[in-house]
Amino acid sequence: MTPKTVKLLSQPIENSDAESRILSVLADYKWRDGFVCRKCGHDRFCKGKKPFSRRCTKCKSDESASSHTIFHRCKIPLTEAVRLAKMVCNQPDVSSYEISRVFEKRQMTCWKFKTRITECLEDSEKARLLKLLIKELPEPSETANN
Repeated sequence: MTPKTVKLLSQPIENSDAESRILSVLADYKWRDGFVCRKCGHDRFCKGKKPFSRRCTKCKSDESASSHTIFHRCKIPLTEAVRLAKMVCNQPDVSSYEISRVFEKRQMTCWKFKTRITECLEDSEKARLLKLLIKELPEPSETANN
């Protein structure tokens, strides 16, 4: 990876619209065959508490767009997680120490998320979602001009 690419990946994306676009892609992909509640199996829903989440009209449980995906219980911001995934997809042999240095996160956090991404890439269905998200994320230079 060139120093310029590393610099672009490490820059924060200041566009709050980027997270909305990522959540939108996650929600569309996750519920492409329709919503089914994981708790009770009901198929009707209303708008949830958070953006792009859905609430079952029978048991009232909320399900976010990121739950039960590669980003489930992810402690880093969604835009950073997708940028980190992009880095791992473009250069699978990148070390967790390098990722830690670029994103200024703990090495163990980066190692755990890199492991999750590499496992995801082995599953063709999950890899397709990951590639959609990477394509959806704008480059940091695009958002800096707005």
